[in-house]
Amino acid sequence: MPDLSRYFDHSATTPVAPEVLQAMQPFYAERFGNPSSLHQWGQEAEAAVEMARQRVASLLGCLPEEILFTSGATESNNLGLRGLARIKLRTEGKQHLLTTPVEHPSVLNTLRDLEAHEGFELELLPIDAYGRVSPDEVATRLRPETALVSIIYASNEIGSVNPIAEIGEVCRQASVPFHTDAVQAVNYLPMDVNALQVDMLPLSAHKFYGPKGIGILYHRNDLGLEAVQTGGGQERQLRAGTHNVPSIVGLAHALSLARERSEEHATKYRQWRDQIIAEILDRLTDVRLTGHPTARLPNHISFALRAVDSNALLAALDLAGFACSSGSACKAGMPEPSRVLQAIGLEPEWSLGALRITLGASNDEASIRDLIESLVEIVPRVRATSAQDQG
Repeated sequence: MPDLSRYFDHSATTPVAPEVLQAMQPFYAERFGNPSSLHQWGQEAEAAVEMARQRVASLLGCLPEEILFTSGATESNNLGLRGLARIKLRTEGKQHLLTTPVEHPSVLNTLRDLEAHEGFELELLPIDAYGRVSPDEVATRLRPETALVSIIYASNEIGSVNPIAEIGEVCRQASVPFHTDAVQAVNYLPMDVNALQVDMLPLSAHKFYGPKGIGILYHRNDLGLEAVQTGGGQERQLRAGTHNVPSIVGLAHALSLARERSEEHATKYRQWRDQIIAEILDRLTDVRLTGHPTARLPNHISFALRAVDSNALLAALDLAGFACSSGSACKAGMPEPSRVLQAIGLEPEWSLGALRITLGASNDEASIRDLIESLVEIVPRVRATSAQDQG
């Protein structure tokens, strides 16, 4: 088995915490009922789902009925963005969508699809060199016909954190619904939806030591939403399909642990993050930190390495026992330059050499030191091989 302490890809996914697995176990074989059934097995399962809903709501500072269970953030983003945009167009004639060029594909591609096929106009906000959005820019680009604004809380690729509460205030004052993809932020950043002034917020459990295939959409109660799939009447008739009871229970337990441990983990990972950044920038040439140097996720390190092939670098790291990524698990193995790195102005000779290191519960001081020393040895070797191949 690989050494788990050398797993540095926690933004892609996290292992299920033992406590979470234990909480889920009874709902596979003993308490297996369908929550839509009226008998005692079904009622017991329904009670577990509603208890999980209440638990999630209390952690996010919202009402239980404002939590919808989905298969993950991709579905949540599709449901929230499509469902709200369609209602805004149909009932108010609003067709303007405002977002950024550095959103997760499940946000950006959904909004592009609405523009291509359903009569919406998509506008991309300007970003700074760190991939961040200014609240003032949002304010100047809002229109009477703006249906919604969607801005990522923290970048999955470069780790930069946006001033979501300030942007939320701008949108709230203009009575424009505000959606933020908070998938990467949930472990470390404030998540009270009222303080953040957000109207929709998706999460995926597998990003915070819960199971894969389960997520939530927080959706403010007085905001209209249209279902995007047909079927039964589950989830207030907004998300049809039999509830995944074990995973819903696991999500709620994992979220509780994540929020409980947030400050402790953020402090520890921030120290390791800064250590890795400082040593790599000092000991390697032609390396840039991407994303904001301080307003970034505590566990997130991202570099651009000039004249380095990301895939070759990741393969070499894998042979040395380290799991890292080139920025996004959704585009792993693709030879094209990162869309996010292009958006912040990096040339192809830099953007093709993206490296993302994301820390988590499996790492320790020894693995941090081993990773640094391995990078110092591996990067020049991969760069030299790339130069020979091009020559």
